[in-house]
Amino acid sequence: MPGWPTLAALALGALGATAGTGAHAETQAMPQGHMMRPAKSAELGTAAAIDARGAIWTVSKEVDGTAQYLVLRKSDDDGASWSAPTRILNEPEAIAADGESRPKLLFGPKGEFYVSYSKPLAMPYTGEVRFIRSLDGGQTFSAPVTVHADRAIITHRFDAMSIDPQGRIYVAWIDKRDLEQARARQQDYTGAAVYYAVSDDRGASFHGDYKVADHSCECCRIALTTSPDGKVMALWRHVFTPNVRDHALAELTPSGAVATPTRATFDDWHVDACPHQGPALAYAADGTRHQAWFTVKGDDGGVYYASAAPGQPLGSPVKLGSEQADHAAIAVDGRTIVLAWRQFNGKATAIMGRVSRDAGLSWRETELASTAQASDHPQLLRGRDGIVLVWRTAAEGVRVVPVNLEKKP
Repeated sequence: MPGWPTLAALALGALGATAGTGAHAETQAMPQGHMMRPAKSAELGTAAAIDARGAIWTVSKEVDGTAQYLVLRKSDDDGASWSAPTRILNEPEAIAADGESRPKLLFGPKGEFYVSYSKPLAMPYTGEVRFIRSLDGGQTFSAPVTVHADRAIITHRFDAMSIDPQGRIYVAWIDKRDLEQARARQQDYTGAAVYYAVSDDRGASFHGDYKVADHSCECCRIALTTSPDGKVMALWRHVFTPNVRDHALAELTPSGAVATPTRATFDDWHVDACPHQGPALAYAADGTRHQAWFTVKGDDGGVYYASAAPGQPLGSPVKLGSEQADHAAIAVDGRTIVLAWRQFNGKATAIMGRVSRDAGLSWRETELASTAQASDHPQLLRGRDGIVLVWRTAAEGVRVVPVNLEKKP
């Protein structure tokens, strides 16, 4: 297999194609790279969530001629069968549904359906973050609203969504208003910024355009989740001075007051490019933070995992899989921790799983699924009988795979 430096151009081109956004004007050649799977032939980005009764729901993109819609499907038998797709947009509009940008689906405390997505605009790399909701169990959905107050034709994309214990909805996204303002002043500005908005009324309205941080990476998804103590936490790829693409962590508050983000990875990856590889984040009941991310360390690169107990520094990162690993997911259920990632061998793509049943003291690894065709990123959900993998592929459709390794290693 070619080495990292040899694959630099291939990696940048494939990463741009995989994310569906292409190389940005400000993106330059990556000094490192790794073999990536061929570009996807369809937009397979699919949101998945499990409701209080254990049913699995998905939201995905449907194309009808030149019209684009969001469609909702349901499985009551753990993915063995699915309902017919139901359109949940009354009028068609552009929808981003691949790579780092795909629809999001969450359930509110009273069974509300909340869906966010990025709507590409006519200008390249521009977009709006959109939101719809259902208050009647998915029977009907509201007309889309734009979450952010800023309506400039710039990047508002790569949305992420979470709900706090009070039922407030948080939507975060990558935003380039500060970059455009700096350019107008003929000042330098690296990357983009992370912004968010909050709804206190079950998605009827949003307030905010609260800035979390300047200088985020331009096209890496944000990991957004709620910790056991009710804090909404964001993890994203940040651009540290001078151009180090490690990760930062911050708490989002309903008032918009955000403390200075803290550094969450320390790989010192100097790269003048966006790798289209966002992180994964989950919390255990005791507050331990579990995170996974893609990075390059010297001549080595791939996906890494580490955890941090409350008040403690991040533990030593552990590499997951081979150099071809990418796009990890994490789920925690009691003392069970599950990690999943894609891994390409030159011919087929597998979802690899690493499982601990004792809060990370010991681990077992296995292949959970594979495909010879294009595929979405893996998602891990807490189901009725434990953690399940939800994975959409071009050949097999949406697959639900229980993570049923032996409970004791």
